[in-house]
Amino acid sequence: MNEDQENIFPVDDDLFDETFSADCVYTFCGEEFKINQAFSANLGVAAPVWDAALHLCRFFEEKRFPLKGKKIIELGAGTGIVGILAARLGADVTITDLPLAVPQLQSNVSANTPSGGWPSVEPTVVPLSWGQDQKNFPSDWDLVLGADIVYLSDTYPLLLETLTHLCEDGAVVYLSSKMRKEHGTPCFYDDDLPQKFQVELVQRDQEQNINIYRATLRDV
Repeated sequence: MNEDQENIFPVDDDLFDETFSADCVYTFCGEEFKINQAFSANLGVAAPVWDAALHLCRFFEEKRFPLKGKKIIELGAGTGIVGILAARLGADVTITDLPLAVPQLQSNVSANTPSGGWPSVEPTVVPLSWGQDQKNFPSDWDLVLGADIVYLSDTYPLLLETLTHLCEDGAVVYLSSKMRKEHGTPCFYDDDLPQKFQVELVQRDQEQNINIYRATLRDV
């Protein structure tokens, strides 16, 4: 990644003045997850478990979403809770984020390995920088997932480019987002994503201002 691309994903130096670690325990689909959050200026927004990720996990739980046997890639995974849930339910999962987030992701995958082993395969953790190296990844996914990854307008064209490549063979996208008007999040779903995708709002939490969208690539 060159310097210009790094600047597209800024780290707020004042976000975490102190470096510390916190563990949180969550339960979804009868499975317990212990997620470490390594708060530091280096990780920035990749450190916490965001509410939009919990909403997506709860959505899969409430809908009894069939994840077993699915080939899944998660973008901007942060702590990795969404991808880890999918893997614990029997999916073949690739969990991605910027290189700086990979150690936290790998640590959380290791900490959440079931006592009897993964029902399918252990999740793969690899870096993926949007708009740069998505073509190093295949396009034969069943699902592409993302939670709270739509918050910085400069990255929207890169995210759209990445989603388009990953979905060329028919993958379905599920994105969960805090709808931050000040960051142009609604514009991404109203204007940017529909340029290439059929977009459907599948869940709306009015109180927490979190939406979950389903998207499929338009026929060329």
